Amino acid sequence: MTEPCDLTALEARRLIGTRKLSPVELLESCLGRIAAVNPAINAVVALDEERARAAAREAEAAVMRGDRLGLLHGLPIGIKDLEETEGLVTTFGSPLFRDNVPKADLGSVARIRAAGAIITGKTNTPEFGAGANTRNAVYGATGNPHDPTRSAAGSSGGSGAALAAGMFPICSGSDTGGSLRNPAAFNGIVGFRPSPGLVATERRLLGWQNLSVLGPMARNTPDAALLLAAMASDDSRDPLAYTLPGKPVRGLPESWTPLAPLDLSSLRVAATEDFGLALVERTVREAFRARVAALEPLFASVEETSPDCAGADEAFEVLRALNFVAGHGKKVAETPDQVGPNVRANVAEGLGYSLADVARAGVLQTQLYQRWQAFFAAGTDLIITPAITVSPRPWSELFPAVIDGQKTRTYFHWLSMAYIVTLTGHPAISIPLGRDAKGMPFGLQIVGPRGGDALVLRAAAAIEAAVEGDAELARPVPDIAALSKAAPISTMPGFLGFD
Repeated sequence: MTEPCDLTALEARRLIGTRKLSPVELLESCLGRIAAVNPAINAVVALDEERARAAAREAEAAVMRGDRLGLLHGLPIGIKDLEETEGLVTTFGSPLFRDNVPKADLGSVARIRAAGAIITGKTNTPEFGAGANTRNAVYGATGNPHDPTRSAAGSSGGSGAALAAGMFPICSGSDTGGSLRNPAAFNGIVGFRPSPGLVATERRLLGWQNLSVLGPMARNTPDAALLLAAMASDDSRDPLAYTLPGKPVRGLPESWTPLAPLDLSSLRVAATEDFGLALVERTVREAFRARVAALEPLFASVEETSPDCAGADEAFEVLRALNFVAGHGKKVAETPDQVGPNVRANVAEGLGYSLADVARAGVLQTQLYQRWQAFFAAGTDLIITPAITVSPRPWSELFPAVIDGQKTRTYFHWLSMAYIVTLTGHPAISIPLGRDAKGMPFGLQIVGPRGGDALVLRAAAAIEAAVEGDAELARPVPDIAALSKAAPISTMPGFLGFD
């Protein structure tokens, strides 16, 4: 029998709206799952049980009164610990903010709350989102629910692991170098990086830079689209959330949910294992080739080709470092012992660049963007790639320093399949398509044209529907019974710390 916490978000919301599922029952099921399996993986690091239960009771009362219900009414949600939540500790994974309890929600969190979601807990993240291995000196490491000794990736690793283990039907996340897509791939769930500005945020210090975005995570694409519908909004505090007078350029909620059907046979697809320059592990390449072969009959055509991505590594390294200097330079200068190695490394790198280096990075990014526009204009509808370059490795490894005998450039170079897309500003999603040869989840990245958010979501949902029931390609599900009996991850060596 399906536990309420294992229902899809859309099905749970439908049952709540038709008085067949109580928000209280759903919340208690989620809290029960958290209690049972969270010790094994440490995905949820702070809970707001008292207020969540009060909110669930009020949500139930609203249903019984016949009130108008929001898009997310009664759905428990985990919020990434980089996003401020009113009255609930938000540490950013940093000892400097161990006791930080915000007095107001981040704008996107406020929209989620206003849509009726029940903010239940915070999900783990690396310090300030630096790196794609979710571990920090406040809450420790997060393990992969498919194998708690392995990484859940990051920086939205807590959300990814919590979703895979059925702790929540939806979670929030954010993405700079793949932080929505990487944990989606490692944990076997869905992470969608929207076009910059679609989900407005007041938090970016370099307001006109497009690298960092907020986005939805879920166990399938229609559920991610449901959460996106609540998150997407204009906000004058975000320079990238431009608007046109009297026109809802981000679309109304019905633009995103329910997703309109899509005929995949009308689409021309480009497939690339590495964008011509990424270091990609053989296991991942082989898994990707098998997926391309299985999916090819669904499309009008699939061609092995890639846009020219020359200069992407250099551009991302410089522009990412620029963000770290803006956001964390003062912390590194004043409290270096309270800041981890990834943040220190990025700030030091940034301070070593010249204005000429920053200008060159901006030019390289612009040239990359323009080549991508020409590539899509020449007849490509979508690009498919592996979402990440390696199969999940032990979380005790700070980052993959070597991939199939080749050294990585930086601690985030192994994320290049994601950050190349980040630079272009194009929307992208990672969806689960079975397991790789090592028995771990495999994530397929689907990249759309400029502004093609709806196309990416519709294509992803259509692919999920096409492989439903296929033992080789369907979403892999962790062994919940085994997780509930597993030793706590906190007993493993190296659990708590930066590195």
